Amino acid sequence: MEMNEESILAWNIIEKTSANLFLTGKAGTGKTTFLKQLKELSPKRMVVLAPTGIAAINAGGMTIHSFFQLPFSPYIPGTTFGGGEQKRFQFSKLKRNIIRSIDLLVIDEISMVRSDLLDAIDSVLRQYRKRHDLPFGGVQLLMIGDLHQLAPVVTSQEEQLLGQYYDTPYFFSSNALKQAGYLTVELKKVYRQQDERFISLLNQIRENKASDATLQALNQRYIPDFEPPKNSNYIRLTTHNAPAQHINEQQLAALSSKAYSFTAEVEDDFPESSYPADFKLVLKPGAQVMFIKNDPQHRFYNGMIGEVTGFRFDEEGDRILVHSKDTDEDFELEKMEWTNSKYTLNEETKEIEETVEGKFRQYPLRLAWAITIHKSQGLTFEHAVIDASRSFTHGQTYVALSRCKNLEGMVLSQPLSRSAIISSQTVDSFNSHLASPSTEQIRCLEQQYVLRCIVELFEFYSLNASYEHLLRCLVEFFMGKFPRVVGEYQKMKVVLKSLIGVSDKFRLQYTRMLQENPDVSDAQLQDRIHKGARYFYDKMGVLSDLIRKSNLDTTNKVARKQFEERFSVFSEDVKLKERLLKYEQTAEFSVTDYLKKKAQFLLMESESSSDRKTKKNRRGPKDNG
Repeated sequence: MEMNEESILAWNIIEKTSANLFLTGKAGTGKTTFLKQLKELSPKRMVVLAPTGIAAINAGGMTIHSFFQLPFSPYIPGTTFGGGEQKRFQFSKLKRNIIRSIDLLVIDEISMVRSDLLDAIDSVLRQYRKRHDLPFGGVQLLMIGDLHQLAPVVTSQEEQLLGQYYDTPYFFSSNALKQAGYLTVELKKVYRQQDERFISLLNQIRENKASDATLQALNQRYIPDFEPPKNSNYIRLTTHNAPAQHINEQQLAALSSKAYSFTAEVEDDFPESSYPADFKLVLKPGAQVMFIKNDPQHRFYNGMIGEVTGFRFDEEGDRILVHSKDTDEDFELEKMEWTNSKYTLNEETKEIEETVEGKFRQYPLRLAWAITIHKSQGLTFEHAVIDASRSFTHGQTYVALSRCKNLEGMVLSQPLSRSAIISSQTVDSFNSHLASPSTEQIRCLEQQYVLRCIVELFEFYSLNASYEHLLRCLVEFFMGKFPRVVGEYQKMKVVLKSLIGVSDKFRLQYTRMLQENPDVSDAQLQDRIHKGARYFYDKMGVLSDLIRKSNLDTTNKVARKQFEERFSVFSEDVKLKERLLKYEQTAEFSVTDYLKKKAQFLLMESESSSDRKTKKNRRGPKDNG
């Protein structure tokens, strides 16, 4: 990737600070390329997410809802979803470890992310990282996107509900983000398009500054009744589903192979206007299709393009055979299920309750010689036939036109009028106040980040939190049967209080040294870090000894599960702290090295913990009453 002034600034913010960053820029300015390079080279432990299936695949990550296991209902600040927190977040041990260990959360296509969704993420991160005092549990955010492109999807029902809590549906209205703060860097050099004239035309559309001359220049690409040459790679982009459907039906009719029809199954209340797939799906071998639902087994995703290769009809049920053009894989598809749910806010419990009112079952496919503009965001085409004449939302026309690499590869099936260029006053106002951070501001943030990493190495508050969590379980369930062991744990309260007190005093020392000389490689500072690491490592021996003696069990399934979960978290916290302190006794401390070692030790402990659990399950539980 060519690193220009803006991308270098963004890189330094992510790599050398803990500041949240909104990375924006016109279509084709290298936002996705920046992300790919970050994933390859950054020492930070990161998770990459996006609001839609196709955006997630393009970014090399997962959907936000899938990773955090969030329902699609609105999130109201300070509330929980029906069933409570425990039911809401049934995370695996691996998922919990990932959440605890990440340094950086990347959200691509942030323009489509609603404000309440960011607050839902904040709620999960605070809970599972045990950092309720910090926005997003202390995780750094990298938000990538262009607010001049597609906006969040908000239904009228959701708008009415969320409007009571948020100024706008856009991500920047998130309460957690307002509390956390963030910097902004705008990438300015366009790489997708090389033609300066085309770039200028796109910018005028993007910023709602299109003149008559702009429209006239673009409409030179209006070619009535254009038919792509055979075997060409033209794709059609439409504003609505209906025109795309008409094109797809025409293409299907042109195939000489036999057609097969598949009817959806509808249960209870599921309005026809809300059908997520064709009620009657007609396909032929050779038909170009798009997957319209993410596979629970992660084989295919919403937005994947494929070709129907055949059908299978037997006693085990009907199957549609599809070859993916994106992954070159073959699939046998069964029907999948969608639910029609209603969401209400219970005024007494302050919970959002979900009620399933109907179900819809159909094969997760749709004909795809043409796709909607919404489906195209994030993609690049050599050739496209575009109909943006019926654009209905902010950024839609700009997204469609900017998918093309050059003006010559673009064909307009309908003339482009001024009414098709829709802007948002909210977005325009927000963008007018954006400003890049100063050099001095970045320098201060870098120094703060060095201090933060050293503080993390020597602080004991998070370990004390997992200890207190475990102790409550021990006192409640095990005091009667194992009073000696519980008593030993109670004595650790004094030990941890002492460690916290000493670490707080030690913090004053290295903070003062960094203020006097911000160079982390300074010999005096390194010496203090080494001595501090040796001191705290020695003091932690009593905690490790106690963990090794904690051989408790019970026939009470609730007690056993709670103990195993909390003991696992506490023991992992202790061993991670021990490993880091032992390593830093002799190693030269640097932020990059510290992050790498922390991620390495976390994974080591996670794997060893998993091995211990497997061995325990093989032996079977003890019957100690």
